[in-house]
Amino acid sequence: MPTLIPPVNATDHVLGKPDAAIELVEYGDFQCTFCGEAFFIIKQLREQLGTRLRFVFRNFPLSEAHEYAMDAALAAEAASRQNQFWEMHDAIYARQSDLTEGLLLQLATSLGLDLRQFREDMESPKLLSRVEADFESGVRSGVNGTPTFYVNGKRYNGDYRELPSFLDK
Repeated sequence: MPTLIPPVNATDHVLGKPDAAIELVEYGDFQCTFCGEAFFIIKQLREQLGTRLRFVFRNFPLSEAHEYAMDAALAAEAASRQNQFWEMHDAIYARQSDLTEGLLLQLATSLGLDLRQFREDMESPKLLSRVEADFESGVRSGVNGTPTFYVNGKRYNGDYRELPSFLDK
């Protein structure tokens, strides 16, 4: 069974405590409709499991299939530089069907981000490298589509819609 390479570390986007019983890592694409469905399932899981769950998101934009996947990943990373990764993550998934470059700027505005800084960061080679590093870690971990999940470092091969019953065992 494929394992997570590298393990969760200080560069990851994490919600939850380091000592949570369940660590759930998602490799996701902001424009993938299945990731959009999984977003709501994860949100529900976070509410149900509370402090027992630590959730980690890594970018895996499937740029050849999804025109705005890379821009959305960069927008989330740019928002992260203003300490609003999760707010942008949630906002993009909430409006996924409307995804365009214009929407990403709209979301940045509605989150109260410094737009000059946001635009600069969107163009930053460092942020592009960050997204590419997430993608490469996914490839090394055996990811070949989105969403792909790892539970406590091991790949979850079931249907993402079954995650709640799998994790509640």
